[in-house]
Amino acid sequence: MHLKTLFILSALFALLCSTSCRKDFEYTESSGRLSFSRDTVYLDTVFTNIGSSTYNLKVFNDTKKDILIPNISLKNGNESYYRLNVDGVAGKEFTNIPIYAEDSLFVFVETTIDITDNSLNELLYTDAILFDKEPFQQTVELVTLAKDAIFLYPQENKKESIVLYTDENGNPIEIEGFELADIHLNFKNDKSYVIYGYAVIPKGKKLIIDPGTRVHFHLNSGILVQDESSIIINGKLSSNDNEFEKEVIFEGDRLEPEFENIPGQWGAIWIGAGSKDNAINHLTIKNAEIGLYVEGQINAPEETLNIANSRIFNSAKYNIWASNAYIVANNLVLGAAGNSSLKVENGGTYSFSHATIANYWNKGFRFNASVEISNTSGTDESGSFDLFLADFKNCIIDGNSSNEILLQKNDQNIFNYTFQNCFIKFNENQSSTNEDVLYDFENKEHYLNITLNGKLDYFQPFMNDYRIGLDSELINKGDINTANNYPVDILGTQRIPNPDLGAFQAKEKNQ
Repeated sequence: MHLKTLFILSALFALLCSTSCRKDFEYTESSGRLSFSRDTVYLDTVFTNIGSSTYNLKVFNDTKKDILIPNISLKNGNESYYRLNVDGVAGKEFTNIPIYAEDSLFVFVETTIDITDNSLNELLYTDAILFDKEPFQQTVELVTLAKDAIFLYPQENKKESIVLYTDENGNPIEIEGFELADIHLNFKNDKSYVIYGYAVIPKGKKLIIDPGTRVHFHLNSGILVQDESSIIINGKLSSNDNEFEKEVIFEGDRLEPEFENIPGQWGAIWIGAGSKDNAINHLTIKNAEIGLYVEGQINAPEETLNIANSRIFNSAKYNIWASNAYIVANNLVLGAAGNSSLKVENGGTYSFSHATIANYWNKGFRFNASVEISNTSGTDESGSFDLFLADFKNCIIDGNSSNEILLQKNDQNIFNYTFQNCFIKFNENQSSTNEDVLYDFENKEHYLNITLNGKLDYFQPFMNDYRIGLDSELINKGDINTANNYPVDILGTQRIPNPDLGAFQAKEKNQ
């Protein structure tokens, strides 16, 4: 290498080392010239005594001088419910924090709020981050809404391990459960409920849930309705047909907006074999692993579940998974799910009227049909049962796949299914099904007045809003005799004398 070139490279290397290893910064004290990524940090709603997510605030030094912030602290001092992390250090007060010229630093904020006043169901808690002192003090406000709640969880000496269900590979899914005390067998709407683990309804007892109640479930949590017990959900429709104020809502315990549509945040509502008189009205279940797992008894003449005016969507696996159950449903919406919106196995008896079953899953690949019906077990091919009835009237079976119905039968048992005045999304030219007599839509024993294609005109299907607009081809295609049994839709709109298919009567999209 040329000697001159070597000398220049050596000089540049020395200069680079001297600048990168510089330790002799001269700092100027902050003089109120900081800028911030926001003037108020709104921490989303949290439950009392439950920690929030972490929120960030970026602090900028827009000057051409390295500065030193003499003090960063919380206005409420050490008694504040907020916690800070400044440049990687946790605490509530910090001194002599440097920011290089035209550089920035992060301040991370968390909170855990304790509502000590029993008369309060909510508390709007405020504080502020103070940068420097007067006369150069700058302030960023902190705001959080905390909700009081009733927390239900297993006591250490009363934990019980329960096999919830068996997955597709035959592996038992076990959960940790606890029996509800008698004082907790009526959920009221004055406070939210937060459940850790599976709340088990004692044998011979009923869990009654009042209109407007909100129930939040932690990860791997849910409700188990065991043998001889019952669940009664008494949700109601509010006076405004665009609102569900008095409905009951089951969802996860993370209240931040980014968790609003995340599936699989909690476990399932398990209605076990031998439970009785289960009735659900105006319930929304969202973001579960399995919305409802309904397990019946072989040849049982009593209904396992009567469900009406309810919505289940955004389940990681199934919205309803039924095994040899007896379900009567009307004005039901089963939206997006990672596998099927409705899975029926091991036969049983099912009657669905004015149901919208539409799986517009957009959170990954989905290989299952929106509706799957079989009289065999998904985990044990030798198991076979009678499908006494799978009856769908004035229903929509739809989704974002080409075929949204799958029928599987064995040759030994009853497989009785009927679809009347229904929309079914199905590709008749698909080679795997075009010779299968189960999908002979001309067979009036199983199919009557079926629509296979057409414009549905949903409001926002990928947001699980399956109301239909006035351009829908489902308008006035319902069977009037079925509609007479359910004269109003899920929103309380009259559907007589011109019933549309599904849970909703058509309306203007600006309503």
